[in-house]
Amino acid sequence: MVHLSETEVTGPLVGLVVSKQVGNATIRNRVKRRLRALARDRIGSLSGSAVLVIRALPPAATATSGELAAEFDRCLVRAQRKLGEGGQA
Repeated sequence: MVHLSETEVTGPLVGLVVSKQVGNATIRNRVKRRLRALARDRIGSLSGSAVLVIRALPPAATATSGELAAEFDRCLVRAQRKLGEGGQA
């Protein structure tokens, strides 16, 4: 799940939320590393005032890299579209 808004910051910000429901500490850290890498590759598509919050759901622990990237992209496009309509995504 991805939430996107805009604020008075310099440069886009990205935050991660990975709860214990995702798995033990090792699994949570692995999910965070994978999500950080995906966000790093896509941060250029965000405006300079963007604040992106990524909330990992339990299926992220077992998703392949391709599945995780596809879901991330789908959620990011939806959030950008929703933000473009004038609301927070």
